[in-house]
Amino acid sequence: MEKKPDIFDKIMGLPLLRLLKPFYLAHKEKLLYLFFGGLTTLVSLVSFALANGPLGLNEHIANVLSWVLAVLFAFVTNRIWVFGAAGAGLRELSVQMCAFFGGRLATLGFEELILLAFVTWLRFPALPVKVAAQVAVVILNYVISKRFVFRQRMR
Repeated sequence: MEKKPDIFDKIMGLPLLRLLKPFYLAHKEKLLYLFFGGLTTLVSLVSFALANGPLGLNEHIANVLSWVLAVLFAFVTNRIWVFGAAGAGLRELSVQMCAFFGGRLATLGFEELILLAFVTWLRFPALPVKVAAQVAVVILNYVISKRFVFRQRMR
């Protein structure tokens, strides 16, 4: 059964982008993960900056708040567009959600350790440390999502 083209497939069919379509099709999953990973990072950084700056929350509380918002955004976008798992039933949705949030909790712990070491103990500025930590977190999250959360089941 052939998959119905999504909005990104349709965008790649536009005249100016048609030349890039073979590259896009060959690397679609990674490109969409990077695109939505970038948007997820933006959600995380903006919410962190607002919570830590104008709202005056401690960097660890601000980080947890930004994490919750970013993970909710990431689960929806990864499930629908990146890994194409949106058609799964309620049981599989529950399993995916638990695995996704569990994986993200692991990378949150990793990120919190980075913030603890570099911001709390070494007194580096919070936002640049958060940005650097996000690079490692995005890579770890892709591996976890690909290998454990949205893996294609053998039927």
